[in-house]
Amino acid sequence: MSMYRLRAYLAVVLMAILFAGCAVSRSPITGKKRLYGYTWAQEQQIGKESDPQIVAQFGLYDDDRLAAYVTRIGEAVLAESHLRRPDTPEEFRIPFTFRVLDSPVINAFALPGGYVYVTRGLLSHLNNEAQLAVVLGHEITHVAARHASQRAATQQLGTLGLLGAAIGGQVLLGGNAAQNVLDLGGTAAQLLFLRYGRDDERESDQNGVDYAGLVGYKPSEGAAFFTSLKRIGQQQEGGGIPSFLSTHPDPGEREQTIYRISERWEQAGANRVDQDPYYAMLGNLVLGEDPRQGFVENDVFYHPGLKFSFPVPSGYQVINQPTQVGMVEPNQNAILLFSIAQDASSAQQAASQLTSQEGITTVDSGSATVSGNRAYYVLADAQTDGGEVRLLSYYIEYGGSVYTFLGYAAKASFSTYQSTFERSMRGFDRVTDQRILNIQPTRLRLVTASRSGAFRTFLPKTMAAQFTPEGLAILNQVELDTQIQRGQKLKLPG
Repeated sequence: MSMYRLRAYLAVVLMAILFAGCAVSRSPITGKKRLYGYTWAQEQQIGKESDPQIVAQFGLYDDDRLAAYVTRIGEAVLAESHLRRPDTPEEFRIPFTFRVLDSPVINAFALPGGYVYVTRGLLSHLNNEAQLAVVLGHEITHVAARHASQRAATQQLGTLGLLGAAIGGQVLLGGNAAQNVLDLGGTAAQLLFLRYGRDDERESDQNGVDYAGLVGYKPSEGAAFFTSLKRIGQQQEGGGIPSFLSTHPDPGEREQTIYRISERWEQAGANRVDQDPYYAMLGNLVLGEDPRQGFVENDVFYHPGLKFSFPVPSGYQVINQPTQVGMVEPNQNAILLFSIAQDASSAQQAASQLTSQEGITTVDSGSATVSGNRAYYVLADAQTDGGEVRLLSYYIEYGGSVYTFLGYAAKASFSTYQSTFERSMRGFDRVTDQRILNIQPTRLRLVTASRSGAFRTFLPKTMAAQFTPEGLAILNQVELDTQIQRGQKLKLPG
């Protein structure tokens, strides 16, 4: 989604806030009446309208068997939830959609109205069906308990608050779904950084365990996964919990809580783990970043499938999404976005879509040539709530599409970044290097240990820079010195 379409979308949403009221309704879990930001029907509509945005921003993982498998486990857990009890009112018996997103980030979240998402990054870090069942049960609870709607009512943030609480209230470490969904920074992203409260998370942990236990899974397996989350947080942040998850209970606390509340289910015979069928689905899963979707090497962004490249400003953070590539200046004072123009057959037509927008004042514009391709540039000013910004945009015709660069910063400081923007924009070029064009992702390889020994002795002698010994130990939910037994299955990069 382009920044301008995003702003238009948010404008509509913000108008909805002005007219949104609160609703008194019953909780599907407790049966008690309480105040919600939206009616149950409105929550369903919000989920239905927001789902395409999620899919567009993250992309779906291309594996129908894996998607069907996750749906099957999700439906089994859902069948034991408060939304499927004999006394559940008919209005709450809504269908659910379970999706696998094509992202290496370790993440799971739910939208109001029955939309549950897990990433391939999360699936690679789970060890069995029991752990998946606990995670899906946790997310189903967020929907059933209407936690996002509760937060919307409390914080008076209307539709944006409802969507934000759902996505921002992720159970997992290792990623920031809100930033990925609504591009970079700004008021919209701040709204989406909302978090579920600690009580919401504890309720979801409790019910996630109960739902999995009712299916017959050993729910204490979920605790091992929270141990992994704790280790990931320590690895990423140098110890402790990342600040953007400060409203969540510590994963260590949740680990112990899950062990405690799982006891009665396991005493009652809920002991299914089902690692073999889970691992059977993981074979050949894309592990880590997928270079076929674009990658950075030596400060150059390459897209093998579309056969183009462009320089990335040194030190800029790169956020690669299916619909755009975002590049953020280290101090977040400037942003450069790259995407494919929609509904435009020429560079000049795409440029006119920008210059014709209300609030845009063109400073300079004209035809150009970029690496032999026809192009058009626009230098313009725009007034925002945060003050006046200056933007530079290049539109380049290549391979039957129009590619768009948009760089912007505060007008007063724009000159500091203009040459940096132009270097990336005018550096757009065709890729002919066969090494780049033929690059393939690393895939998960399942290995059966032929001997006993410390986990570190099973690590590949050489592996891509994105993988570390500690990271692979976390992937397998072991320590580097954990003794692996002969016949034990391991997950390694292929």
